[in-house]
Amino acid sequence: MRRGRLRVYLGAAPGVGKTFAMLCEGRRALERGREVVVGLVETHGRPRTAELLDELEVVPRRQLIHRGTVFAEMDVDAIIARAPRLALVDELAHTNVPGSRNVKRWQDIEELLEAGIDVISTVNIQHLESVNDVVEQITGIPQRETVPDEVVRRADQVELVDMSPEALRRRMAHGNVYGPEKVDAALSNYFRVGNLTALRELALLWVADKVDEQLDRYRAEHGIAAKWEARERVVVALTGGPEGDTLVRRAARVAARTKGADLLAVHITKADGLSGGDPALLTRQRALVESLGGTYHQVVGDDVPRALLAFARGVNATQLVLGASRRGRLAQLFARGVGVETIALSGSIDVHMITHDEVRRGRTRPSRSRAALTRRRRLAGWAVAFVLLPVLTATLVPFRDALSLPSFILLFLSMVVGVALVGGMWPAMTAAVGGSLLLNYFFTPPVGEFTISDPENLFALVVFVLVAAAVSTIVDLAARRTREAARAGADAEILSTLAGHVLRGEAAVPTLLARMRETFGLASVSLLERRPEAGQGPDDRSDPVAWRIVATAGGPPCGSPGDADTDVDVGDDLVLVARGRLLDASDRRVIEAFAAEIAVALRQERLEEEAEAARPLAEADRMRTALLAAVSHDLRTPLASAKAAVESLRSRDVDWSPEDRDELLATADESLTRLDRLVANLLDMSRLQAGVLGAVAQPVAVEEIVPRVIDDLGPPAGEITPDIPLDLPDVVADPALLERVLVNLVSNAVRYTPPGEKVLLTASTHGDHVEIRVVDRGPGIPPDAYDRVFLPFQRLGDRDNHTGVGLGLALSRGLSEAMGGTLTPEETPGGGLTMTVTLPLSLRARRPDGDTGGIAGAVPDEAPAGVEEASP
Repeated sequence: MRRGRLRVYLGAAPGVGKTFAMLCEGRRALERGREVVVGLVETHGRPRTAELLDELEVVPRRQLIHRGTVFAEMDVDAIIARAPRLALVDELAHTNVPGSRNVKRWQDIEELLEAGIDVISTVNIQHLESVNDVVEQITGIPQRETVPDEVVRRADQVELVDMSPEALRRRMAHGNVYGPEKVDAALSNYFRVGNLTALRELALLWVADKVDEQLDRYRAEHGIAAKWEARERVVVALTGGPEGDTLVRRAARVAARTKGADLLAVHITKADGLSGGDPALLTRQRALVESLGGTYHQVVGDDVPRALLAFARGVNATQLVLGASRRGRLAQLFARGVGVETIALSGSIDVHMITHDEVRRGRTRPSRSRAALTRRRRLAGWAVAFVLLPVLTATLVPFRDALSLPSFILLFLSMVVGVALVGGMWPAMTAAVGGSLLLNYFFTPPVGEFTISDPENLFALVVFVLVAAAVSTIVDLAARRTREAARAGADAEILSTLAGHVLRGEAAVPTLLARMRETFGLASVSLLERRPEAGQGPDDRSDPVAWRIVATAGGPPCGSPGDADTDVDVGDDLVLVARGRLLDASDRRVIEAFAAEIAVALRQERLEEEAEAARPLAEADRMRTALLAAVSHDLRTPLASAKAAVESLRSRDVDWSPEDRDELLATADESLTRLDRLVANLLDMSRLQAGVLGAVAQPVAVEEIVPRVIDDLGPPAGEITPDIPLDLPDVVADPALLERVLVNLVSNAVRYTPPGEKVLLTASTHGDHVEIRVVDRGPGIPPDAYDRVFLPFQRLGDRDNHTGVGLGLALSRGLSEAMGGTLTPEETPGGGLTMTVTLPLSLRARRPDGDTGGIAGAVPDEAPAGVEEASP
């Protein structure tokens, strides 16, 4: 059975028309003859959206009962049994009611896709997990319903439903998104122009990244190497010279002219080490690139222009920045230079040649020897040998009578040394043998014959050949040593760059694989791990079933070591494999260094995962230790007071008056009440930590809870001023837990309120929430310490354990969140601290809202199917 295709309409904000676009597409598919059903669509009372449902088949929802309330959820089984070609399912990030088969709606959609049903869904940018914290920072409103980015990235199509902030605000003002009673609050809070503009930019950037990934995958799958100008990428080539700073800054300005353009710097290290460059300057220029928001790369290549362009095409660059050549005019007559060669081969990539101060100072040369024998040098040596021998002979023939044989031998020997310096041993040996024959024929009596009459002349020619061979051998050996040293220098430079990435914290396995692929110009690099159930035989290296891919970079990965062009064993069960070209044996040492570092990075990642799994156990142990240290005083004090009162009452030595007996009984009662409250708090805190605290959420009237809070406080109740509106809507909460929260907050406020001041207990409606505030006029808390006051087993500013275990605020926040609410501190105007408990309205207190993706019309905590996401 084929898997269904998923199409997602992504919106920048609620109200842009995602559901409307989805229904329009559903109707178009219906007109084309496809079977279309509506799995679940929220119209939120919008007439135009509801009209689109008239001709569509709607699958009845499944009724679920949660905590005494009936909720309607999508019936996945009914849709699968109906087996349509296309299902319309709204609100991808929705959380299902407890008792549903899946926790999230995207998991329901996954089942439909596995059943071969195509699905169209909707989601807002604020629901994507990767931008959740950014959205909260922008809007100040936490988003409780999220969906993993990977779910949306796996979609076959992602379409952005866009609308300018001004147009969206006009829609709201016309009543097309919210009811009239919510428009003003929404426009002045969540739907401010700045918020909508920022959300729109987030959506555009996210979709751009998604499209960029699809483009890269398409080009890799189809083997397309040509540049596609879908996105601006500026590559600057660094030689390691002092002009690099100028080039980097100029390239950064070029990239800045196009918003969103990427900046990449690349340094080409030749395999023979002849690329030159000052490592200190490269290090400084790499730091400059990264400070400007770019990335630094290093690539090995013998042909600098071709390696540079291969890198640029590999990253789909659109512009290439090079420095003007420092070569003199005479040198340019014999070789075009890197810049000219790059321009000639660049094709559709724009090349910028940047002038700089170093042009006037001439070409800088590396300090190491340049006598390494490249292929070009060897060819030049053969050419020099075959050209100079006849030229020199023809030049010297007229002087046979004027010069002696030793003079001719010295001139030929000089020519052989020159050939050795240019082309190495074999061209020089050929020149030596050819020169000896020419000397014999043209300059040794009898002239014109390959015979030697004088033994001394024979000896001279033999010495000539031996000296020429010795010089050629020494020159060739020096060249080889220079080449080896240069290669070692190039390897050291690569390893230095690798170490730099590790020191800067870039040692993640995918990053190291990507660096290795770039360095050696490979198509793909992957890390394979042998499956535990696989065998250890040699045949397993070609069996993809025996291996799993831990991480990969580049194009299609290798499924087994047998499919790779190069493989390196990292351990007993890990193999680093590469595809793209066969690597030289001399490269293996560097590859093994990469492999070792990748193995360390993988081990580090897995150790971090194990440490993360062990962290809750360590935290629990820390809390137990803190608990034992903190409760020693708090448990003993009320116990001692109660015990002393009871022992006094039982004493027969004292005849207590009725007033004394009442006072002792009151002391015992008060101490036992304190003890009971402490034990209850400890038990509730332990249940919160274990995640087993049961909260029975139901509609609760706040004005009914406040009197019980005042009664529980006892004498301190006289320092409280309650101000609860009689028309305050009901909230969804557990009455007992809400009472506990308010008692803890009020008692804490009374403790720090100076004499003569009152603690204000008030409440008001805000959007789909009720905010209960406990306002004191005490010393307050610095804003940077707000988070610390909610840590259990401590008080802000404690110096010992004689001021209580400090569970009140920590427990209050935990209980508030268990009821689907929040507890946040803020500064009281004029001095003091205000603690705000935010709870969702009950369903009966709500009115129909517009399609906000859960922002304004959310269902309360008793039905996580509509956990509040944001309030305008």
